[in-house]
Amino acid sequence: MRERATRSNPRYVRYRTDSRGAAAYGPKDSHCATEHTTPTVRHSIAMPTHLIAHIAFLACGGLSCIAVQAADSMGTIKTLKGAVHIERGAHTVDTQVGSEVFANDRVVTGPDSSVGITLRDDTLLTEGANSVLELNKFAFNTTTYDGALDATIRHGSLSVVDGKLAKANPDAVRYSTPTTTLGVRGTEFIIEVGGDGGSGH
Repeated sequence: MRERATRSNPRYVRYRTDSRGAAAYGPKDSHCATEHTTPTVRHSIAMPTHLIAHIAFLACGGLSCIAVQAADSMGTIKTLKGAVHIERGAHTVDTQVGSEVFANDRVVTGPDSSVGITLRDDTLLTEGANSVLELNKFAFNTTTYDGALDATIRHGSLSVVDGKLAKANPDAVRYSTPTTTLGVRGTEFIIEVGGDGGSGH
């Protein structure tokens, strides 16, 4: 099921999904040496540190190397209140402001808690109390703005402010609940999942 946010106010739409699946609209260094060898003498010349770094930068393809190293990071936690942790594979990771989030992370908030995440394309995700958010997939090309974003709110609430990806390619962005897939066309919206919500807990 795919729904479009096309209510009267396209900038602010609220989706609400209950345990029966009904959805409704609501209000708004390396080290390097050069060696010269003769039959009896061996010399080592140490390069300056800044030259080593420059050579390593070029060997790695310059900025493209940095982009590859950071490609797995979806974004960063910018705000945090109360009890928030990340389930990453078989591990539970404590969070703090500045912590990175990655694809396949599950972000869980406790009572009276919330967390704000800024993705690399400037998408803003704010997860409310008693919520479970799964970050399924994220890719973003900072030059072309191509990529994909797929997230599931299993339980609780998620407020979204669209970033560059959604604005350039809205069809590449998908938010889901246990019962619904949302095709978003607004720039700001809230998704709420009540009841059991299929949280898996």
